[in-house]
Amino acid sequence: MNYVYLLKSSKENWTYVGSTQDLQKRFRQHNNGEVKATNFYKPLNLVYYEAYRDLETAINREKEIKVSATEKDRILKRIGLRK
Repeated sequence: MNYVYLLKSSKENWTYVGSTQDLQKRFRQHNNGEVKATNFYKPLNLVYYEAYRDLETAINREKEIKVSATEKDRILKRIGLRK
């Protein structure tokens, strides 16, 4: 499977969107400080993910969420992190 995921910092009001083929491994990497983009914001919580059969679809969805503030906001509202 391929995943698109959102992480939320426990320390800051900050979210991160990414994609991976191994969600558990990637989540550990983020919290172990192995990902430069998220290292400052640790600890991180996995707050949302979507699963896709193919990598191309997951990457396209990740890009869609990253470039569209409306789409990211819609997700955050749906999971209760925004009003």
